[in-house]
Amino acid sequence: MVESRRYTELPRKLGLVSAIAVLVGSVIGTGIFRSPAGIAKNVPDESMYLLLWALGGFFALCGALTIAELAGAIPRTGGFFVYLREGWGPLPAFLFGWSELVIIRASALGAISTVFAEYFLRSLRIENQDAVHYIAAAAIVVVAAYNIVGVSLGAFVQNLTTAAKYLALIVLVLAAFLIGANHPAPAPEQQTQAVGEVSTTLFGLAFISLLWVYDGWGDVTFVSGEVKRPERFLPLALIIGTLAVITIYILANLAYLHLLNIEQIANSKLVAADTAYRIIGDSGVTLVSIAVMVSAFGTLNGSMMTGPRIFFAMADDGLFFKKIAAVHPRFKTPYVAISLAAGMAVAFVLVRTFEELADTFVLAIWPFYAGGVAAVYMLRHKRPDLARPYKTFGYPVTPALFLLAALFLLGNALLDDLRYYGVFSGSSKGSGALLVFLIILAGIPVYFIWKAAHSPRS
Repeated sequence: MVESRRYTELPRKLGLVSAIAVLVGSVIGTGIFRSPAGIAKNVPDESMYLLLWALGGFFALCGALTIAELAGAIPRTGGFFVYLREGWGPLPAFLFGWSELVIIRASALGAISTVFAEYFLRSLRIENQDAVHYIAAAAIVVVAAYNIVGVSLGAFVQNLTTAAKYLALIVLVLAAFLIGANHPAPAPEQQTQAVGEVSTTLFGLAFISLLWVYDGWGDVTFVSGEVKRPERFLPLALIIGTLAVITIYILANLAYLHLLNIEQIANSKLVAADTAYRIIGDSGVTLVSIAVMVSAFGTLNGSMMTGPRIFFAMADDGLFFKKIAAVHPRFKTPYVAISLAAGMAVAFVLVRTFEELADTFVLAIWPFYAGGVAAVYMLRHKRPDLARPYKTFGYPVTPALFLLAALFLLGNALLDDLRYYGVFSGSSKGSGALLVFLIILAGIPVYFIWKAAHSPRS
């Protein structure tokens, strides 16, 4: 039961504005500046393209509206780990931590750092794909070192950088519509072939890319234990922050489509920079590149900070090595967890592309998002007495809609992979879902080995 557990309490220092900033800052990182090309490539129709962005925002909001109930009722550090454990037991919670360790966090850090490296090279007018991998790896190492020594600029800087990201997108949107195009669209580095008629499979694969862009709405729950008045501020932060992100994303895409057609977006690796180039030329590219680099570096730092909190929650629950959540004696930081996450992220980023990293992250984390959202149903049944300062708007339909989106996303990706390996007939691109799911399931024997090794001797 929730009350029977003993927790390590952390000081509650984050107010409502800071909690919203954590959410918005986590979501607006790299996706809106990089992912539109992959989405437009699979869905080369302007109406369907915009529909996808609206659907992605709608389902993210359904998730936020649902998780807000759990965040207000169980305001503990660890977020989804806690919800999975309380709703479904220790095994699903362990699998989430296992997946965070071996695939989720490394893929997220790798994808974010890749965009940082791409825009860094773009600002220097350098085109070298090999250099992207090495600069991305260097960025991960720098951020890991920065977190290990404990240098923190605090909630004020979080608020400031989030405001800067949001303001940069607003300026880009206003400039696109008020100034318009003064320069021709830059020639693409590599022409992408149109896919022709949009199939359900391609729509689903585009949906994976889209959910990377909206990901981060649940990250504020990882720091639930440090939010003031969590029963009120956490639900408000989840709902207000998610709505703010949806609004600016739709506006940004309308600005992209105002200055670039859907084919140009599909062939634009760095669509925000190309949009800025159409408005004010090379100086626009430089300004946008700097803004994206700051945004990506801030998100990279935030991702490195939030991940180890899951390991703390696991160690506190006896489901993980205490050493992984060890605190540095001098810097007072989880240096082992940070070093491990950084090492795996460097290995990932050196051999994988942005699309592979982003898709792997989405496919690996969405089963746990679904499990966390479904825990609302389970806890309503198991714990009707649990104090719920906020109850899910539209319950039981709202969580059901989110779960249907998860089922479509994961089922479509798995079917695409099975076609790719010849199990079923039909065209396929190969999403990598099969490998991702096998890695997650590999945590099951690890869990039972762990329990057997750490069970009390009679």
